[in-house]
Amino acid sequence: MLVLASASPRRLDLLRQIGLEPSAIDPADIDETPYPAEMPRAYALRMALAKLAMVAPRHPGATVLAADSVVALGRRILPKAETDAEARRCLGLLSGRRHRVLGGVAVGSSGKVNTRVVETVVRFKRLERMEVEEYVASGEWQGKAGGYAIQGRAAAFVAFVAGSYSNVVGLPLFETAAMLRAAAP
Repeated sequence: MLVLASASPRRLDLLRQIGLEPSAIDPADIDETPYPAEMPRAYALRMALAKLAMVAPRHPGATVLAADSVVALGRRILPKAETDAEARRCLGLLSGRRHRVLGGVAVGSSGKVNTRVVETVVRFKRLERMEVEEYVASGEWQGKAGGYAIQGRAAAFVAFVAGSYSNVVGLPLFETAAMLRAAAP
């Protein structure tokens, strides 16, 4: 039995892409506020573990998969954009620059926990003001880490990707599949 500790439709679609159908979806309701001066990698791992810790006790005997995606510009953790202003600010910061997407993954099974943080480097082209305004008007950025969805219209902004593309979408599939195989009895 596989439980996905996430309400993200992207994570569910990604799991289905590799032939995995969770038997349950049980999102964790946790405080996702970064600690002061918390580094992005540590934050991604902490969020994945916190989600696992919240959901796993509700599903004894199941394998629970928890994940979190963090967009980082240097040491700065960009928010999951909730307002037009936040989306514009994120896109302005990312314009013409490289950033990292850190995917924290935690798998719990039979009392054992396995974790991984996967890093993907993404570079945006320099964005024109009109491109930003059109993207913000699309609403696609809402609730997305760093204020963009690489699998949507923002794909036109991406000049370079090094590492796992699926990590940027929401779940590093190669690493997650390996972790789930290792957790299988």
